[in-house]
Amino acid sequence: MSLATITVPANYAYVLLAASAFPLLNIYQSYRVGRARKAAGVPYPEVYAEKAVAATSIDAMRFNCTQRAHLNTLESAPQVILATFLTGLKYPILSASLAAVWVFGRVLYTQGYSTGEPQKRHRGTVFFYPITYVLTGTAIWTAIDLVRAIL
Repeated sequence: MSLATITVPANYAYVLLAASAFPLLNIYQSYRVGRARKAAGVPYPEVYAEKAVAATSIDAMRFNCTQRAHLNTLESAPQVILATFLTGLKYPILSASLAAVWVFGRVLYTQGYSTGEPQKRHRGTVFFYPITYVLTGTAIWTAIDLVRAIL
């Protein structure tokens, strides 16, 4: 069995730069969750404030919404990061640009959701949902091209 060689494009540094924003997004969201947890008085290890409490306390509702924004990001970030790295092997500028806009969309999503009014989260989804699909598709396309190259 021989090994395949993958050549990283010169512009791949932009992919790495964009990917470095993902941990910063996580830190930002974690900070907001901690602040909201403190304001709502939700003790550890509770993940959310009780539904009845959130119905009567805006701080508890804000905590629940902020926590949900963070957890929703954590649900999709691994696949988006992987797709960013894979797509960057063939389309580094596209990959880096999409990843940066994805993070920006997640910041808007977090800011909107954290108000305690869940419908305000949608202003960020217009950015990151389409980008998730585009990055996934281009990652698959890149992988297919890599397989074709070794056949």
